[in-house]
Amino acid sequence: MAFSPAPDHPAVPARSAGAVDAGSERRSGLLLGLGAYGMWGLLPLYFALLAPAGPVEIVAVRVLWSVVFCVLLIAAGRQWRALGAVLRNRAAMLKLSLAALLIAGNWLAFTFAVLAGHALEASLGYFINPLIVVLLGVVFLKERLNRVQWTAMGIGLAAVLVLTFAYGAPPWIALILAGTFGLYGLVKKKVGTNVGALAGLTVETAALAPLAAVAMVWLGATGAATAATHGPAHFWLLAAGGVITALPLILFSGAARRLPLSVVGMLQYVAPVMQFLLALLVFHEEMPAERWAGFGLIWVALLLLSADMVRGVRASARPRRRRDSVTAGHAPSA
Repeated sequence: MAFSPAPDHPAVPARSAGAVDAGSERRSGLLLGLGAYGMWGLLPLYFALLAPAGPVEIVAVRVLWSVVFCVLLIAAGRQWRALGAVLRNRAAMLKLSLAALLIAGNWLAFTFAVLAGHALEASLGYFINPLIVVLLGVVFLKERLNRVQWTAMGIGLAAVLVLTFAYGAPPWIALILAGTFGLYGLVKKKVGTNVGALAGLTVETAALAPLAAVAMVWLGATGAATAATHGPAHFWLLAAGGVITALPLILFSGAARRLPLSVVGMLQYVAPVMQFLLALLVFHEEMPAERWAGFGLIWVALLLLSADMVRGVRASARPRRRRDSVTAGHAPSA
């Protein structure tokens, strides 16, 4: 970089356009990430508005309208070629179909938890999720853990035991949510980065659409469906599930491209914190001392994991900065 100091003033490096662009990208990425996790954090409020619809109907309608919304976005963005490439890739289709079943199970468990008055346990599931992801990395990807990560895993196990005592049974809802979402992420990792977020979600929801249609027919035949019997406001609130499903994923995809991994890792706690506060302050769910102890242990484990992740990111960045400085030192002057 060339410097152009004014006479009698110390040399001050000029702020490059690249630095300005990087700062702008980071700010926009942060806003996109907060938007995505904020929408996910407010999902319990949305589900509460859908009464008297049950979990199966909410998920079925969510799937069907997600297909419609995704196809509209594909058409608006002229991404038919990208979608066609995924549809012709048999291996990707099989993995996305498995991912679809996992995310459907996750949606069903989360919706049931919120409607049944277990929003606290639902938030616990997403607090546990990073620990499950680490465990899946060890089991399926043969990753090795350092001492801090093993300590975090041990504290997480202790938290589950404390919460088992608190609930009188293992926190199955939280474990199912963490497990299905962790496995979903693992399968999506196997799909690779060649499949875009929108094309992937379109295929996943389309794969679930026949099951969702059958579920709606069954609910209609048994008189349990509410979409067409509780007025237009209720119908359109249910239909909004398509937008509420696709939009945060698109926002998150944009954030992940603009932000460092460490920042994305920190943002992931926004949603469960919001869900936890909604359960406590809006839904007034009980939180006795033993549950506070269990949640507290989980939070300690997450702090350890987060600190270790930040340390790892900084350590990997140091050699890159040294290489950049060496390269800059040998660059021809402008």
